[in-house]
Amino acid sequence: MTARTMKAIRQHEFGGPDVLQYEDAPRPDLQAGEVLVRVHAIGLNPPDWYLRDGMKILPPEWRPALQFPIILGTDISGVVVEAAPDVQGFAVGDAVYSMVRFPDGLASAYAEYVSVPSSDLARKPANIDHLHAAAAPMSLLTAWQFLVAQGHNVANPIQHDQHLPVPLDGRRVLINGAAGGVGHFAVQIAKWKGAHVTAVASGSHEAFLRDLGADEFIDYTKVTPEDVARDVDLVVDAIGGATTARFLRTLKRGGALFPIFGLGASGGDEAAERGVTLSTTQVRASGKQLEEIRPLLDDGTIRVAIDSSFPLANAREAHERAGNGHIRGKIVLSVIDPA
Repeated sequence: MTARTMKAIRQHEFGGPDVLQYEDAPRPDLQAGEVLVRVHAIGLNPPDWYLRDGMKILPPEWRPALQFPIILGTDISGVVVEAAPDVQGFAVGDAVYSMVRFPDGLASAYAEYVSVPSSDLARKPANIDHLHAAAAPMSLLTAWQFLVAQGHNVANPIQHDQHLPVPLDGRRVLINGAAGGVGHFAVQIAKWKGAHVTAVASGSHEAFLRDLGADEFIDYTKVTPEDVARDVDLVVDAIGGATTARFLRTLKRGGALFPIFGLGASGGDEAAERGVTLSTTQVRASGKQLEEIRPLLDDGTIRVAIDSSFPLANAREAHERAGNGHIRGKIVLSVIDPA
């Protein structure tokens, strides 16, 4: 392997986990405003398997035009090894973390080196390792941009109106899919903001979610959550999609339902009749917000749960784990030993 190549996970066609190949790839060249990061760890997210499979989950007109081979992934933690001359605020040797170029470009994060726009970059929290830092960006930014501050003015691709977070202090918040990547962060953010939190997950996750701050727990394998929850101010449906409208009847008039996955979500007419806000948005990369969040990861206010980790070469197995579902926290790939 020459000095200008690296190891990466690439795919030459769309398909299942078996299309992921561990092979040599060109090391990225820096453009203005970018830094080159030696990757220590990579966080996996649903857009990774959506893209691997050809973005079949999206309407055809939304599917990006791609040229094979492609490299999946957006979330990384690592160390800066080079910076473009116009970059300020980052230097060689800095430990950093990022959600790279999402949703506007191919981040190509399943690799030993990644070029990152400096605007997407933040200093890595010092008190967590690279595995935990890499697991945070997309899921944590999603929870943050739904619940705290959207942080951008880009037109919402899913609904006409801009998404707006709602007050949380003293409110009753129900989080469906609470043990997953976005869900376990939403539990912690809502609790930090002063909400009374009800977590919905399978019973095996109850102790985990109560440890993260959940005040109440609903085991969806034993009861139907929307049949027992009432007078809720906000539902964060981390599952979302076509079934999200079932939570409308749990909400007070003046409440809100936030499906994290907004495609296919229905119930707008019913929400209006009930006096409920139904709102979703698209997470976007923000180094500034990751920097704002960093102290909360450093002091343990927000903790990152790792479901499982795999070496970069075993990305196929990591995607198979994701396909099995019931993930607690995040799946990560290790590239070099984290520090």
